[in-house]
Amino acid sequence: MNHLYLAPPIFFAIAFLFSMLGMGGSQLYIPILFWLGMDFKREAIPLGMLLNVANSLSATITYLRKKLIDLRVALPFAITMVIFAPLGTLINLRLSTPRVILAFAIFTGGAAILMLSGFQPKKGEMTGRERIALGIIAGSVLGFFAGLIGRGGGSFIVPLLSLSGLNPKSAVATSALVVTFSGSSSFISHLLTAATPRPLIWVLSLIAVILGSQLGSRIMAHRMKPKGVRRLFGITLLGIAILLIVKDVIH
Repeated sequence: MNHLYLAPPIFFAIAFLFSMLGMGGSQLYIPILFWLGMDFKREAIPLGMLLNVANSLSATITYLRKKLIDLRVALPFAITMVIFAPLGTLINLRLSTPRVILAFAIFTGGAAILMLSGFQPKKGEMTGRERIALGIIAGSVLGFFAGLIGRGGGSFIVPLLSLSGLNPKSAVATSALVVTFSGSSSFISHLLTAATPRPLIWVLSLIAVILGSQLGSRIMAHRMKPKGVRRLFGITLLGIAILLIVKDVIH
């Protein structure tokens, strides 16, 4: 049995939960695909980013219909992340696989600690210029890492959006739009450089992620409070980061 066919049902569950957090889910898609047998740089990262985009885009459509997204805050983040993601991809091609895995694990561990800390910045009173500056600076850094390691950056974007003045639901919804832009840029960059697609697995995984994210985003938009989900996935991400370092970097 090809173990890769276990991925779609697993990804349905991940998309269901991550759509409630304003994240694409690549922090789980990529290591799971790697452990199921895919090459980390040429297969797992491109497909993980594609699923990341599908999840966040599907959730974004729901959030736009519910008018939960603040486009004025989202655009500075989205534009700079789109610009800097290809730069990260170019660096990715020059690094060895263990170094890319290490960078992915460190980024994942940082996101896990942020989620587990329960950090919730107080609602800010930023001016329009301050929001633009925050979006440009943070978007540039997160966009670079999106291209380098195949991450949308949602775990960091949500607190930054809260800091800019958005309420928790709007921050989650707006993050989904930003992650869609950054993930798309990263995915296209990888697809045009070193990606090696497996069409059937891509299609099955896409269907699973779209169905899961639609269900999860609809629940969150109406009544879900994502605090408990954040804690659960914080523990999961921390475990994955440690396992990647121990199993695939220090070996």
